[in-house]
Amino acid sequence: MDKRQQLVTTAFDLFYRQGIHAVGINQILQESGIAKKTLYHHFSGKEALVAAVIAYRDSVFLEWLEGRLERRGPGPEGVIEALFTALDDWINDRECMLTAFHGCFFINTCAEYGDPGHELHRQCARHKTAVTEMLTARLLREGLNEASATQLAHTLSLLKEGAIVQAQVQGDKQAALQARALALRLMAT
Repeated sequence: MDKRQQLVTTAFDLFYRQGIHAVGINQILQESGIAKKTLYHHFSGKEALVAAVIAYRDSVFLEWLEGRLERRGPGPEGVIEALFTALDDWINDRECMLTAFHGCFFINTCAEYGDPGHELHRQCARHKTAVTEMLTARLLREGLNEASATQLAHTLSLLKEGAIVQAQVQGDKQAALQARALALRLMAT
């Protein structure tokens, strides 16, 4: 792993567990074993590093979710099953591609960068849009028309976000399974 990537992955681990504002550059340097000069060779400052960390998590999470959605049963129900089973695995720390569950990194980051106009906040919002677009594309491939696929993808995204927050804030390790049951009931009506 090159030094830039080592800085990004170390920073992600610290930011995800402790919060972005709670972690200083010196802690990242100490944990990574990389010199300050090297950090500033790759990043103009902490916000540039945070932006790279968001891009890293975005890439890892979307790749993971795409892979999980590939292993699904047929129809929209298969997409629902795959989505919420994947979330359940992540929430319950059974997913090796993602780190231990500490809630949604993007939601956590938006809590620290609350201004919707801040670039880091917008970067997180683009991730959420990408997930919904991925779900829409999957549902279109399963035969739903565009309006139905879009509506269901937005509903699934809302349920997904609610399950993640419920698991993080309330410690409800069954939240993804409850959201899956609700989504399947909605499909049946």
